[in-house]
Amino acid sequence: MTLIRWEPFREIDTLQREMNRLFETLTPTTPNGTAFVPAAEMRETPEAVLLKVELPGMEPKDLEVQVMAEAVSISGERKTETKTEEKGVMRSEFRYGRFQRVIPLPVRVQNTSVQAEYKDGILNLTLPKAEEEKNRIVKVSLN
Repeated sequence: MTLIRWEPFREIDTLQREMNRLFETLTPTTPNGTAFVPAAEMRETPEAVLLKVELPGMEPKDLEVQVMAEAVSISGERKTETKTEEKGVMRSEFRYGRFQRVIPLPVRVQNTSVQAEYKDGILNLTLPKAEEEKNRIVKVSLN
């Protein structure tokens, strides 16, 4: 019988590689191989859910926003602008291509009363809570 030295960190490294491979297959990528996932910030008030999404360089006509009762879906496309240089060399670190992000909401909202504002690359959504969510107060009795 041969003894094999157990190295726990090798197993963790293998698990990390497998997880990275899984997420790479689930994340849409642009032609240059990088994924564009816009950053989001969510805040809840007693009356509404406030969602702020960072979409720099996007035009409102290139965005599609869908609001369901329990989630917000934002998709769009950044189109490339090709510029030729004198020596035929062009370098770009911007990300282009299609993206989609679905953001689950903490409560149900009235998706027919959403207010949206897009200014300076920031999309602000005001999502009013559904009436049953506003009035949901649970009293806990203590013995």
